[in-house]
Amino acid sequence: MPDVRDPVDEYVELPVAERETVFEGRIWDVRRDTLGYGDEGASIVREYVDHPGAVAVVALDDDDRVLLIKQYRHPVRARDWEIPAGLLDVAHESPLDAAKRELAEEADLVASDWAVLADYFTTPGGSSEAIRIYLARGLADAPEVHARVDEEADMEVRWVPLDECVDAVLERRVGNPSLTIGVLAAQVARGRGWSGLAAADVAWPAHPSQRPAAG
Repeated sequence: MPDVRDPVDEYVELPVAERETVFEGRIWDVRRDTLGYGDEGASIVREYVDHPGAVAVVALDDDDRVLLIKQYRHPVRARDWEIPAGLLDVAHESPLDAAKRELAEEADLVASDWAVLADYFTTPGGSSEAIRIYLARGLADAPEVHARVDEEADMEVRWVPLDECVDAVLERRVGNPSLTIGVLAAQVARGRGWSGLAAADVAWPAHPSQRPAAG
């Protein structure tokens, strides 16, 4: 009998016989794992980006407008529209606290109402990156304005109605994955009266570092 909640991702830990750091970067590394898979004694080799993961925030005001940020992204040579987001790169910081920090640092905002909109893998065939998207409402100005450097120094900030954000996704005018998933999830959740959203501190087993220890 199938699980009534199917489809549900299955998280597994296969035995890794050998692990090598092929490239060590400033933010993420490239790993090469040799792991047992398939027939007994068989093994495969897979290379992937070992990523700390990230959080992103759909900040929605009382007029159902979403805070968007336009930022230069060098790998794709584009200034793309995004929602506030950032790496899980502070030791022992919870994903929720990271989201609150990023909202304050990138948008100078705080929020009184938080919930989880979606969890996703950016590139499951080539990266361990997992992202959690939060919905933040009850917005107010942060107590301090943060200084910004590099690509963040010339960010453009705009409040856009949620419906217009959805149109931009469906018309392929924006391509950032957290923006795409976040606003589509928010549109559906709003249609359901915001019922069914997960608590902001719900467990996150999709993120490899958030899974219970084996054994």
